[in-house]
Amino acid sequence: MNTSSPASWGNTIAAVTTALLLHLSFISSLHVDNIIELPGQPKVSFQQFSGYVPVDAKNQRFLFYYFAEAEIEPSTKPLVLWLNGGPGCSSLGVGAFSENGPFRPSGKALTRNEHSWNREANMLYLETPVGVGFSYSNDTNNYVSADDKITARDNLIFLKRWFLKFPQYKNRELFITGESYAGHYVPQLANLMMQFNKKENLFNLKGIALGNPVLDFATDFNSRAEYFWSHGLISDSTFELFTSACNYSRYVSEYYRGSVSSVCSRVMSQVSRETSKFVDKYDVTLDVCMSSVLSQSKIISPQQVPESIDVCVEDETVKYLNRRDVKKALHARLVGVRRWEVCSNVLDYDLLNIEIPTISIVGSLVKAGIPVLVYSGDQDSVIPLTGSRKLVHGLAKRLRLETTVPYRVWFQGKQVGGWTQVYGNILSFATIRGASHEAPFSQPERSLVLFKAFLEGRPLPEVLF
Repeated sequence: MNTSSPASWGNTIAAVTTALLLHLSFISSLHVDNIIELPGQPKVSFQQFSGYVPVDAKNQRFLFYYFAEAEIEPSTKPLVLWLNGGPGCSSLGVGAFSENGPFRPSGKALTRNEHSWNREANMLYLETPVGVGFSYSNDTNNYVSADDKITARDNLIFLKRWFLKFPQYKNRELFITGESYAGHYVPQLANLMMQFNKKENLFNLKGIALGNPVLDFATDFNSRAEYFWSHGLISDSTFELFTSACNYSRYVSEYYRGSVSSVCSRVMSQVSRETSKFVDKYDVTLDVCMSSVLSQSKIISPQQVPESIDVCVEDETVKYLNRRDVKKALHARLVGVRRWEVCSNVLDYDLLNIEIPTISIVGSLVKAGIPVLVYSGDQDSVIPLTGSRKLVHGLAKRLRLETTVPYRVWFQGKQVGGWTQVYGNILSFATIRGASHEAPFSQPERSLVLFKAFLEGRPLPEVLF
């Protein structure tokens, strides 16, 4: 005999109704964010989504994302968050549409990137901080108070609320990747996630990967002098002057404070003359016309802004993302700016944050058991591999990690892909041979090999395929 009371039936009905409404809300949300098709794109089998996640309802602050599910069996693949640097440059325009996303603009159409990272993972690209790309605030004061702490907090809130839109990814293996100033963004976000997990175990963080990252201001910036000299870009006398009279960290620090000394000015003018405006500092071997996308890191090299920006590739992305039909397909809108830009012209970031080292945060992540990969395109003179390698080796020494993979070459196909060394099977360093500051842009196939090995937690290939 059924002994349920009318009250219990009412509670059951109410619970079912609530669950149904939540389910319908979720379906509606996905319908709103689902990209039916991007203008000019080739036919693909995977789903794409884009839209907004509020990170501060009171001040009407919204972060924009683009999400490309894995090509094959997305339910079995990890979730990867990608962040570009700057600070103030777009993960949509640089990461997704110029580096490791599924498409690249070409005229009025999109071409398929055969080495897209969504071959191996579900790729989530976030335009952060607020004021970058399509991310916006209705209060423009939010653009002049941005710093690392606010960015990390907003990124954490974004992920928490993004999981409400995509609950099927909530417990999925999660990796955070990025490059350049993401050497600040990624470790700081991962650290917040670890702290949050002590209260509520939400993030299944499995590792972070940092490409040509800013990890320690003085080490990273001052390694440029040796790189320039060793690659024949400056003379012996300029190298001596460079290292004795005014190094890069001092010059950039003075630049940000508006007090560049006459000595530093003379030294940097001499460096600029010898390195030449016809050599792209983000890839010293590429012809300059190939490197417009590399302007994503222009802010960390203020003295090079006029000579490092090229329109050959960048223009394609800018034109495409400013088309009305493209913005409509992406569910994107421009608020407070006239057009989408690769790097924000409204964001006033506290650039003195760059002087705060994040290598110690990387160390705390390693101690907590989070695998870390630092990789370097070896043709980048802005954040050279020499500084990154020194920092990783020093960190391994402080943490007393034994070398588990001695320094050796790794292979992509029948060619050397780069060099690698691993410490304690948890901290890794790798170079990508022939790659620029944005390695997936200039060496897409080698970058994909590295990315796949990172996700699978296995050493880079040491034999010819």
